Amino acid sequence: MKYGEAIALRCNEICREKGITLNKLATLSGLRQSTLDNIAKGNTKNPSLRTLHRIATGLNMTVAEFLDFDVMNSTIFEDE
Repeated sequence: MKYGEAIALRCNEICREKGITLNKLATLSGLRQSTLDNIAKGNTKNPSLRTLHRIATGLNMTVAEFLDFDVMNSTIFEDE
């Protein structure tokens, strides 16, 4: 698995859990819908810390909470 894929998995998972769409997350985080679409589809290989911070804030989480999930903690990521 690659880092961007893990972030995409996490974004999609949390949106499902919270019952929100990527469009709603874009509004909550102040990001463009296209930015989130690219992350969710795995097209963005390495989202910036600033982007991750905005996503986490939109989800009412810290960046640490957003990145604290099994895949992120147990995977050795391939070089991109």
